[in-house]
Amino acid sequence: MNKHLKLLKELHETLALPKSEVGAAGHFSDMDIVKHQALLMQAGSSTLKAINAGEMVDVLLGLIQLATVAVETIAALAGDVVESPVAWRHDGSVVTVMRTLSDKINQCSSGKAEDYSAVYCLCVHLTRSFINADFDKAFRLFIESKQYTDLQSLTPPKTPDLSDCLYE
Repeated sequence: MNKHLKLLKELHETLALPKSEVGAAGHFSDMDIVKHQALLMQAGSSTLKAINAGEMVDVLLGLIQLATVAVETIAALAGDVVESPVAWRHDGSVVTVMRTLSDKINQCSSGKAEDYSAVYCLCVHLTRSFINADFDKAFRLFIESKQYTDLQSLTPPKTPDLSDCLYE
């Protein structure tokens, strides 16, 4: 099991959160897909706004939020993260980042765990290669900050300071 998925599942158990209802075939209802798509789009929008502003800590926070939504959705599907290669290469253009993020988010309208995994894998890759940060540390800090809040909310009561997670 993916370590970030495991961390989220442990948090769900600790907080005794109710499990999501998933159909017999392991798929969401149409309304659940819409709900998760809205959360992904909200996190994606925050990430793109941070890229536009040029604030690397905010970009990191946006990518962590997006990855968290993807992993929480995979957990709700009772699936596992499918580690997939990321085709994005650093070409110096933020437009390619925008296109790739938007495309991966759009593909999640399928409601399949593989597509949510692709968003997660892209966030890991961009965190490490685009902004040069420690994804594991940032993810853990973000999840720890959510321990006393609603996991469906993208904004913890106090946003954690992720500046220590940036390398140079």
